[in-house]
Amino acid sequence: MGDLRSQEPTEVLDVLGRVCPYPLVLTKKKLQKMEGGTMLKVLCDAPASAEDSIPKYAQKEGFGFDSVKVEDKGHWELYIKKS
Repeated sequence: MGDLRSQEPTEVLDVLGRVCPYPLVLTKKKLQKMEGGTMLKVLCDAPASAEDSIPKYAQKEGFGFDSVKVEDKGHWELYIKKS
């Protein structure tokens, strides 16, 4: 799924500064409102959410998932393609 970050996201969700479980809760709510085939880009600086709970949720739902850690900014960009 390495090609997801080269695509233009349909929506961007900024959860920077939020601690668990809020990044996952807000990501779920946003995805529920989006149509199939659309992509959400999540900006997240909570390691547990970016590396564990959000990827596991995306996998469980069968969504495409890709992430990149932006080292110089100290956060992750998570790309979730809703199926």
